[in-house]
Amino acid sequence: MSLKPFSRRQSLILAATLVALTPGLTFAQAKLKVAGIYTVPFEQQWAGRLHQALKAAEARGEIEYKASENVSNADYERVMREYATGGSQLIVGEVFGVETAARKVAKDFPKVSFLMGSSGKPVAPNFSVFDNYIQEPAYLSGMVAGGMTKSNKIGMVGGFPIPEVNRLMNAFMMGAKEVNPKVEFSVSFINSWFDPPKAKEAAFAMIDKGADVMYAERFGVSDAAKEKGKLAIGNVINTQAQYPDTVVASALWHFEPSADRAIKLVKDGKFTAEDYGQYSMMKHKGSSLAPLGTFEKKVPADVVAKVRAKEADIVAGKFSVKVDDSQPKSTAK
Repeated sequence: MSLKPFSRRQSLILAATLVALTPGLTFAQAKLKVAGIYTVPFEQQWAGRLHQALKAAEARGEIEYKASENVSNADYERVMREYATGGSQLIVGEVFGVETAARKVAKDFPKVSFLMGSSGKPVAPNFSVFDNYIQEPAYLSGMVAGGMTKSNKIGMVGGFPIPEVNRLMNAFMMGAKEVNPKVEFSVSFINSWFDPPKAKEAAFAMIDKGADVMYAERFGVSDAAKEKGKLAIGNVINTQAQYPDTVVASALWHFEPSADRAIKLVKDGKFTAEDYGQYSMMKHKGSSLAPLGTFEKKVPADVVAKVRAKEADIVAGKFSVKVDDSQPKSTAK
C-alpha cells in the first residue's frame, strides 16, 4: 500500500494542529517584528551600520524587518508610534535630537522594546540606549595618521560637536600624538549629519592650509582628499574600495553585537533597559581597525608594529583609551 503525499492544504492543517497542541510553538517560530527609524539615508555611515546589522538578522530568517529613512526630527515621534501600534516588537533608531518625544513614546508602549542611539540614560522597563564607543580603533587610526603625515598637519571635519563625535576625534588626536608629537590639527564641524558638499568644502580649506591627511568623520571629506592628492582616515565604515589611493585606514563600527543581543533578549522575553555602549568596544567585537589593504606596504613598518602592539594591548585590557567627550579644538597655528 502506497501513501499519497500531503497536499499543501493538508500540510497547513497539520501544522496548525501541532501549534495548537504545543504551547509556545507559535512564539518560538514566529519572526520577531523589528523596525528601524533613521533621520538620514540608509547610505549614511552611522545609520548604515544599524541597517546592515538588522538586514543581516533578516537574511538569517530571525526577524521581519521594516525601516524608514530620512525621517525628520519633527516627524520622528509619529513614525515611532506608527511602528509601535503596527505590531513592531523591537524598534531601533537614533533619538539624539528627539530625546523627550522618544522617551514619551516608549513610556506609552511598555510592551514594545526600544534600542536607541542616545546621549541619555536607559529608562525602565523598555528603553535601552547605545552609542558607537569606537574610540579604541579611532585611537589606532590616529596612530596611522600620525605616521603618514609629512606636513605634520591633519585636518578633521566632523558633523556636530556632540559627545558621540567628540570622543572619537579626541581619541584619534591622542593616537596621532603618540606616534608624532609634532602633529597639529585643524578641527571643523559642519553642523549636519549628511551634507557631503559642505564637508568637502571644509576639507578643501584645511588642505589649502597645508593638511596632508584628513580625518573623514563625514562623507565628502575623502572626496576632497582624493581630488587634492592627499590622504584620508575613514570612520565607522571602510570606504577604501571607493578610494583605494586615498583612504589609508578606518575605525570600523560593528552594530551586530548590540543588535543580536537585543533581538535574543526580546525573543526570550528578557529585554530590559540597559546601556549597550560597551558592546561597541573591541573586546565585544563591536569595533575594529580596518585592514590596511592597499596601504599595507605604504605605511612605515615601524608605525604598523606600534599599531599592532597597541591593538593587542587594547584587546587584552592592558591599555584603555581615554573617553574624552569635550569638544576638540584646533591646534594648528
